[in-house]
Amino acid sequence: MEKDTIDLQDVKSHGLTEEEFENIKKILGRVPNSTELGIFSAMWSEHCSYKNSILKLKTLPTESDKLLAQAGEENAGAMDIGDGLAVVFKIESHNHPTAVEPYQGAATGVGGIMRDIFTMGARPIVSLNSLRFGPPSEDRNRYLLSRAVKGIGDYGNSLGIAVGGGELFIDKSFTKNPLVNAMTVGIAEVAKTASATTGGVIGAKVFIVGATTGRDGIHGASFASQDLTKETEEKRSAVQVGDPFMEKLLMEASLEAINSDVLIGIQDMGAAGISCATSEMSAKGKTGMDINLDLVPFRETGMNAYEAMLSESQERMLVVAKPGKEEKLIAIFEKWELNIVEIGKVTEGDRLIIRKDGKIKADIPAASLVLGGGAPRYERAVKRPGYLDEVKNLEINSLPDLETKKLESILETFLSSWNISSRLPLYKQYDQEVGLVKVIPPGTDGGLVRIPGTKKGIGVSTDCNSRYTYLDPYKGAIWAVCESARNVAVTGADPYGVTNNLNFGNPYIPENYYVFSECVRGLGDACRFLGLPVTGGNVSFYNESPEGPVYPTPTIGIVGYIPDVSKALRSAPKAKSTKLALVGKFRPTLGGSEYLSLFHDMVKGEIPELHLQEEKDLIFWLYESNQSGLLQSAKDISLGGLGIALIKIAFESKTGIQITNLPSHNRKDVVFFGETSASVIIGYNEENEMEISNSLNALNLDFLKLGETIDERKLILKSWDLELSIDELEKEWKEGLNSVFE
Repeated sequence: MEKDTIDLQDVKSHGLTEEEFENIKKILGRVPNSTELGIFSAMWSEHCSYKNSILKLKTLPTESDKLLAQAGEENAGAMDIGDGLAVVFKIESHNHPTAVEPYQGAATGVGGIMRDIFTMGARPIVSLNSLRFGPPSEDRNRYLLSRAVKGIGDYGNSLGIAVGGGELFIDKSFTKNPLVNAMTVGIAEVAKTASATTGGVIGAKVFIVGATTGRDGIHGASFASQDLTKETEEKRSAVQVGDPFMEKLLMEASLEAINSDVLIGIQDMGAAGISCATSEMSAKGKTGMDINLDLVPFRETGMNAYEAMLSESQERMLVVAKPGKEEKLIAIFEKWELNIVEIGKVTEGDRLIIRKDGKIKADIPAASLVLGGGAPRYERAVKRPGYLDEVKNLEINSLPDLETKKLESILETFLSSWNISSRLPLYKQYDQEVGLVKVIPPGTDGGLVRIPGTKKGIGVSTDCNSRYTYLDPYKGAIWAVCESARNVAVTGADPYGVTNNLNFGNPYIPENYYVFSECVRGLGDACRFLGLPVTGGNVSFYNESPEGPVYPTPTIGIVGYIPDVSKALRSAPKAKSTKLALVGKFRPTLGGSEYLSLFHDMVKGEIPELHLQEEKDLIFWLYESNQSGLLQSAKDISLGGLGIALIKIAFESKTGIQITNLPSHNRKDVVFFGETSASVIIGYNEENEMEISNSLNALNLDFLKLGETIDERKLILKSWDLELSIDELEKEWKEGLNSVFE
């Protein structure tokens, strides 16, 4: 769209309000032309500007003596891990594109987050994917899930980055609007990190590198900033098309250029493409830029300035060269057989000048476009949703208790269900061996990878129980942080920092904004108490279809650090006669549980009680006890409760389990399938029992002996007089997702 005159209808069709249009006119001192309107619409979209969330995000804790970049300052978070190394990490969403075109939508989500990492000068070593889809029993849901996973696998495998963890949660809430949150972790030398800036160097030359520019992805940022309807689902041109082999070349060339000290700054052309890269680099460097679009390598004919500035064609970067080192920069990218074309220069002042066809097509103050500059900031109206009071009421005693004689059939159903069954059919589509970094693979609680060339390791996890945040937004968000931290801790790593992906409905609906605000409050309180800085992340609003919003999902990604991966902690012991104990604070409840949803078709009740001091103490105890050599294994208790955790230990250990002592409770279903906070099943050698018990007692944490692993492949519950075949149960568990990925 290129027009000489702009009216209010044009403004609204670009997702801008009349008030925002008036602000644009004040900034420019005139009515914008169509290209300028397009640039503002992309940069002021929720996806780029965070206009409805930034004031809430500013309340999150960001303090840590290990931080190398403050949240929002760079493309990703960076934390010092000693010996001149930094861990660089971030999570982002690609929800709307996946709902429309799942293969490319999910694939380009992976590509985008990878570029955020290597533009910092970090080599990606591991990725994670947090996925939420509707029940695959429906054809459309199965298509979306299977194609999204294939897109993730094909892109990541081609790029040569191992998958180290993630999660898949199935619920009908996500039928029309799946969530695809992609996280990447990389390692950089602290002295060789890069920044997205012009560096204030006037006259420095600006290059576009990588792929050619086409019409794919135009309006991608604004597309991600509106509800999904039949009309928006038809906007397939807003979905980018990825080329992982091009990305591999771009990654190697970018890292070589950064390490060769030939550039001032580098920025990915993700959302809003050239508009974003030019404005953000200029604003950060407190300069302007003069860009000639006639020099851009196009893959399609007849593209105008509007299309060029808004294209989100993948695998492209904007690079500002160090004066005098331009030829070396060009030689590096040409060696990797990539386009590198000078398209402009850094200028004094603050103007972003865009030229095409010998004419100025845009003249905008760069800072007016960006987060923290002139982009608008709003807090929306809030209203506590009425459903929150309704869903609290759960009369547990009105439900029949678990009959032990039916436990085997219940377990077979449970273990083959969408949310409990083995994730192997999913993970086997991802390369876990590439890079030789795997220590603890995906499919257990958290993942653990070694840093190449060192003994150091990084623990990784993504977590959120979307039912919990639906039932109690504030406590549910706290729970998400604690569970993710626990899942890192049970790998033997010390939780270090947080990245988050906040997935919610339309922020203009007061009930939605209340839920979002409460989740951010819970996230902030949990991170502050646990001493975990929030290093950055992503907000994805408008995850809403005509049927309503998805369950609120503040996905929490946490990285942890372990000095020596030889002390990695597995989720299950490998030897027979290993003692098992329940440690922490076991307070099971059926409220919001997987058992209640699956067997009673209810999502209601109070979510498990949670105390942050207990969580902090348990995480501390796990790290210190493992470093001292007291533990053989540790498994977090989460979805499915104690019973499912015990059975998964048996699957992982390749042994049987004999339980001689279950926690006391007046209901069997609560003991076996109730969910709880701050609880872990540990494996240990008997000679360490007294030291373990005393150290837990000193922290006011509980220690309950459960039983031990045995040779025979059985689950023996002495107090219930039951013996079940582990092999038969494992067969059901392994087959649950086969039909989705066959």
